[in-house]
This record gives sequence, C-alpha cells and structure tokens, in this order.
Amino acid sequence: MAHGSRLVDLVHARLEEFLAERTSILRSISPDLDPLTSFSGRFLSGGKRFRALFCYWGWEAVGARGFDPFETGGRDLFPVVSAASALEVFHAAALVHDDIIDNSDTRRGAPAAHRLFEALHADSGWAGSGSDFGRASAILLGDLLLGWSDELLDEGLGALSDQQAARTARAEFIRMRTEVTAGQYLDILEERAWLTQPGSEQRTRAERVIVYKAAKYSVEAPLTIGGAIAGASVVQLSALRDFGLPLGIAYQLRDDLLGVYGDPDVTGKPSGDDLREGKRTMLVAIARERLAPGQRRLLDELLGDPDLGADQVRMLQRTLSECGAVDEVERIIADNVARATAVLADAPLGREARSELGSLARSVSRRTS
Repeated sequence: MAHGSRLVDLVHARLEEFLAERTSILRSISPDLDPLTSFSGRFLSGGKRFRALFCYWGWEAVGARGFDPFETGGRDLFPVVSAASALEVFHAAALVHDDIIDNSDTRRGAPAAHRLFEALHADSGWAGSGSDFGRASAILLGDLLLGWSDELLDEGLGALSDQQAARTARAEFIRMRTEVTAGQYLDILEERAWLTQPGSEQRTRAERVIVYKAAKYSVEAPLTIGGAIAGASVVQLSALRDFGLPLGIAYQLRDDLLGVYGDPDVTGKPSGDDLREGKRTMLVAIARERLAPGQRRLLDELLGDPDLGADQVRMLQRTLSECGAVDEVERIIADNVARATAVLADAPLGREARSELGSLARSVSRRTS
C-alpha cells in the first residue's frame, strides 16, 4: 500500500493548498467568514480517505503504466489527485448535511458542524436562536463545500490533454452527485414512510437506499472517475462498476452494523446512534422478518426514539443479534465481497491495481470505524 500512503499525502497537501487559496478569497470579503474556512479544515483533515484511494486505484488499474508515477516527478498525477481531493470535499459536504438531517451532535468524535456554529453563537452572545443559526450556517457550509468540490475537479480535468476522458470523468461525477442526493432522500423517506409500506418490500427498499446513498458514491463512483481520467474503455469501466457496486454494498452494511454495535471510542459516535435516529437499515428489515409479532412491535416502538437509554439500546442490540439478523448481514457482506473480488480475477485491469483493490476490499469490509 506504499502508493496508497503517498496518494493520501498528496491529497492532504492538495486540500491544504486549495483551502488556503479559498481562505484568502473569503478573508478578502470579511474576517467574519473565518469560521467557514476553519470549520472546513476540521472536516477535511480527518477520515480514512477510502474514496480518494479508490479513485487513484481506478486510475492506476486502467493506466497500468509499468512505472512508479510517484518516482517520475508525478507528471500525470495532478488530474487524479485533484479528482481524489474533490471526492473528499464532496464527502465532507455530505457529512455536514447528513448531520443536520439526522440531528447528530458529533462527527468523528468531535462536534458536528451545526453544533460548532451553535457554540459560536453562544460564545459570541449574538441575538436569536443559537440552534437556528447553527443549522442555517451549516447548510451554507455544506453548500460551499459542494461548490469547492466542483472547482477542484474542474482544475484537475482542465489539465488533461484527453478531453474525451475529461468529459467522461465529469459525467461520472455528475451522475454520482445525483444518485447520492436521491439516495439521501430515499433514506429520509424510509424513516417516515415504512409504516405504510408492505413488510415484504422493506428489505428491497433498504437495499435501494444502500445502493444509491452509499455504495455507488463510496466505492463505485470514485473507481469509475479515476478510471475515466486514465481513458478507460467501456469494458474497463464496466469491470470497475462490477467490482465497485457489491463492495460498496458490503461497505455500507458494515457501516450499518457499526452504527448499532460500534465502539464509540473508535467510531466517534455514541453506541447505538442509528437506533436513536430510527435508521431503517437492512439489519432492521431482516430483523423485522425474523421477529415474533410482539418483539417486532417493540422494535418499531423504540426505534427512532432520541431518548433511548443505555439499557434500552443494549436490549435492542440483543434483540437484533439473537434473532439472527446480525449473522445474516455478515453473510451478505461476505457474499458481496466475494462477488467483488471474483471480478478482479480476469478483469482487463492492471495486475498491481487488482491486487491493491483486493486489499482495499478486505479493509473496507472489516473496518471498525
């Protein structure tokens, strides 16, 4: 994973450079805008950079250059590093908006953006509602980050000599943006409309949310954007999709398990946070299929209660586990990882990249945060 660590360093440097440039622009307008850039820096400084890594290895898988781009002056790395950085900024925007939607207090063990602005309001002694100011300001921060992700992508694509590759990469990015927004809406919808939907459809509907809210934008789209920048053929893009989608599903299913059972010291989120938020995940859909009517009613009554106590969370955790839902989700994760890695066996992609993608598949499906 030497290339991966060097890519992460380049993305970090690119983000710092870009943020410094945008800080200068905002500062020229007013120093009152400093919180926008300082809070942006917080959300862009952490994370596992999985999307950036998938973008790079999609690029490398298609290019199969036969030389180390990091050791040859990085002459053709700028477009893919910029695209990888754009994906990280897009992800930060999505997290800011997601925390507002979910009314989450924390992100990666620190206050969510709307809580940071709320605290700024309180500390400054300003008029009006602190929560209203925090929410409105965080929405604008998310919007600003979305715009910045476009700027980063365009700067990278503008450096490509192959304009068809640039157009294809841009189309992949636009498609990703539409799909994740649609998936986010479907997620919100399921939390509220599940009661009116046939029980037999809830697993299918939960999977649809996984595919469009997370799987495509977390794994598939970064791979195809990177591949497109390298001039991927239709067959190569298809192989990247065939690998990326099942792995993205496994990635999100692991996230769903962590949202219920994760160690808060590792995840940066309170234990059982998804239970308090009422997430209608695949885990919940499977449990509802397996539970007796009385247990199912109790699950439905408690799920989504923001005031769930520790004992109630532990009881729900036991219920989900003892009915076999957790074991089934683990089997689905393993099946999807197997589907993804099987694609790599004879995909028309570079050998080293296929090996690294196999390693990434294991990392994202077994992670603890």
